[in-house]
Amino acid sequence: MIRMGWIVGASALVLAACGGSESDAPASDTAVAPPIAEITVGAEGDFQTALLTALIEAPEGQTINLPEGAFELTTGLSLDVDGVTLLGAGQDKTVLSFAGQTGAGEGLLVTSDDVTLAGFTLQDTKGDGIKSKGADRIVYRDLTVEWTGGPDEGNGAYGVYPVESTDVLVERVTVRGASDAGIYVGQSRNIIVRDSLAEYNVAGVEIENSIGADVYGNTMRHNAGGMLVFDLPDLPMVGGHSTRIFNNEIVDNNTRNFAPPGNIVANVPSGTGVIIMANENVHVFENQIRNNRTAGVLVTAYQDPFADENYNPLPRNVVLRANAYENNGYEPQGVLGDLSALMGGALPPVIWDGVDRWGEGEAVDVNLAVMEAEDVGFINLGFGAYPLDPAALAPSPTRPDAEAKAEPDPITLAHDGA
Repeated sequence: MIRMGWIVGASALVLAACGGSESDAPASDTAVAPPIAEITVGAEGDFQTALLTALIEAPEGQTINLPEGAFELTTGLSLDVDGVTLLGAGQDKTVLSFAGQTGAGEGLLVTSDDVTLAGFTLQDTKGDGIKSKGADRIVYRDLTVEWTGGPDEGNGAYGVYPVESTDVLVERVTVRGASDAGIYVGQSRNIIVRDSLAEYNVAGVEIENSIGADVYGNTMRHNAGGMLVFDLPDLPMVGGHSTRIFNNEIVDNNTRNFAPPGNIVANVPSGTGVIIMANENVHVFENQIRNNRTAGVLVTAYQDPFADENYNPLPRNVVLRANAYENNGYEPQGVLGDLSALMGGALPPVIWDGVDRWGEGEAVDVNLAVMEAEDVGFINLGFGAYPLDPAALAPSPTRPDAEAKAEPDPITLAHDGA
């Protein structure tokens, strides 16, 4: 059942009640905007049908209120109307369970602009939790997306998943159990991810093939990898750059990597705090980076063959400064575990693969500025080029001679109410 609650301007009500004519209204050269409508989806009756109907029939600018309660859904939801707000009673009060979902798609797909999603929880979607594509000025706020069975490769890939968008705001969001990335923003511009929690995912937060991102005030814990900044080839948008990662807690990211085989993040070694791969102008500063068994920060080139002529596989102009490191690299996993066995069994918190060229190409200055305190350990593995030749291993604790690139300007969003 759907209960309609239209909110109408008070002046219009007064005019209607008094039988006012056009001559009674004050003169104005400005057209009065139509009222913003609200609709409330009732808890009784067929909740799924009522919600699907509300999402399909909502006019532009409408708020759809979700009631308090736990609701079972068997099909995915979609929204393609601009300006809609989908508002629950609270993360712990409105819970949408997709445990009985019959399809393999996402729980909610948004393909319209100026949408706000707030105040509810999605659980156990067969595919991604919430995906938005081409949805400019979208807001994800006070949401939880989780897979209640814990880490499992059968879980959906992404929890919160905005792609191909401009002006993305993710705040006070919690994601647990994603088999790829908990909070993922890809092929987008002007991004803020703040005050959120990502735990028990393969990757906690990932910024991929995007331009202009601020990631701050978040907690990334108990993932396989806490924070990823990647650029990958053969996507519609390549050349990601200008990301700031600051004032985050990136701790205890030692969960096993449970990504399905063949997924790019299946190569992320469990126990990694931050990975920067093939991206440019990335600044990592004033974070707490603790208890990540493989590495605190890993800076690396893209490793696989590619044919994309517009793609640069090297990290460039990376700045690390004023981070607090504690107890990282004590039990490295994967290839780094094999390498650490040759170097005493442990690795310093900051690791660079040392790759500065691809194949037979000329070496370039990647300009890696490690501006950490002198007691923060660093190692350049000295590989030089991919594909890797283990015989080329030439580890060195000497920090590169670099000049830190200027920090990108803070991201500002017109629809950010902070």
